[in-house]
Amino acid sequence: MSNMKVLIITGSKSDLPKMEETKDMLERLEIPSEIVVASAHRTPERVDRAIQSAEEEGVEVIIAGAGMSAHLPGVVASKTDLPVIGVPLESGVPGGIDALFSIVQMPTGIPVATVAIGGAKNAAILAARILAIKHPEVKEKLAEYRKKLARDS
Repeated sequence: MSNMKVLIITGSKSDLPKMEETKDMLERLEIPSEIVVASAHRTPERVDRAIQSAEEEGVEVIIAGAGMSAHLPGVVASKTDLPVIGVPLESGVPGGIDALFSIVQMPTGIPVATVAIGGAKNAAILAARILAIKHPEVKEKLAEYRKKLARDS
């Protein structure tokens, strides 16, 4: 497989278990990825470095997970032209609805594709679909995965 990569950014260590589901799904699809813990509010310079490094290393999609005010995905999208997928995480207002609204309500010109609350695995699958446009090997892995889903249903 080529050296394409997905960067996964999460706002805090407490969100790592959920965002590791994203990494696990990407590994299942044989897509290289890396997780960085960086907060839009507490460590904005780390967010900036992660985005700059991602662009320099040829990352093609960024997945950002955040709870509560959930500014991280929007901040990331404001600093790059790479596709950004937001994962609203459950914290703060019960059910994570605050995170969902924060991520999905982006201003024109700064889009963030958004999956369901806690949808870490779907974020990986959406990233794979984006990559599949350019990478036929990812398209094949996705087709195999969908066949397995159908068999297991």
